[in-house]
Amino acid sequence: MSIFLHSDSKIIVQGITGGEGTKHTARMLAAGSQIVGGVNARKAGTTVSHKDKDGKDIELPVFETVAEAMEKTSADVSVAFVPPAFSKDAAFEAIDAGIGLLVIITEGIPAQDSAQIWAHACEKGNKTRIIGPNCPGIISPEQSLAGITPANITNRGKLGLVSKSGTLTYQMMYELRDLGFTTCIGIGGDPIIGTTHIDALEAFQNDDETEAIVMIGEIGGDAEERAAEYIKDNVTKPVVGYVAGFTAPEGKTMGHAGAIVSGSSGTAEAKKEALEAAGVKVGKTPSETARIMRELLG
Repeated sequence: MSIFLHSDSKIIVQGITGGEGTKHTARMLAAGSQIVGGVNARKAGTTVSHKDKDGKDIELPVFETVAEAMEKTSADVSVAFVPPAFSKDAAFEAIDAGIGLLVIITEGIPAQDSAQIWAHACEKGNKTRIIGPNCPGIISPEQSLAGITPANITNRGKLGLVSKSGTLTYQMMYELRDLGFTTCIGIGGDPIIGTTHIDALEAFQNDDETEAIVMIGEIGGDAEERAAEYIKDNVTKPVVGYVAGFTAPEGKTMGHAGAIVSGSSGTAEAKKEALEAAGVKVGKTPSETARIMRELLG
């Protein structure tokens, strides 16, 4: 199994005709994803040309709305490549249509808009799982890719990966390519995100194929501490962790909007201690983290 995204997932792309949408639609198709169309109200009724994973030419329809795309294609996943100013409207449209999974790649969405997106999803009964914003998306290797994660750097296997950082997601996928992954999720580093470490941990714990879990966090906030409490009470599979930012100066934002330390709160050391208290082995570098996972699995 894989979590949230499978080989039979039918994906639409909001912003399929834009530069990023065009580029990454091609990459998702090459990875084997079932892309069934896209959304751009101004170009509704047209098609865009791409190649499938076998190199054959295909034409993907462009629809006016997510609801129309779902009706015509039975899509259950949307990947949004929409500029920050319009991302809230795009997300509301997908949520109102009842899409099962919405992956928001866009960086720079105002925190207020992200809060309103999450609140809107809750008002609609949490029918839409949101991954992101400001994230690389989700990949179930050799099955499907929804996002911008490189598909050729790892293999299918028995590990689950959840990470705040996009580039560290890629590095860990590559470091542990010999063991392989069921699913890798980049949840994003903004202060307000949809899917959390805990959501992914719960799904990996319940997935029969996932034998162990890698969790990557970073300085700022208390998400990793809350995840540690969840692991202690609910996760029986081995978990190995890495926390980015051991050398970050206090009070300085590092990379992600949520990665800011205030006093002793949110430091890498505090997160490491919380995770280790929950039985999680934490590496000081990605390579050390990968080595610890190999040792755990023998």
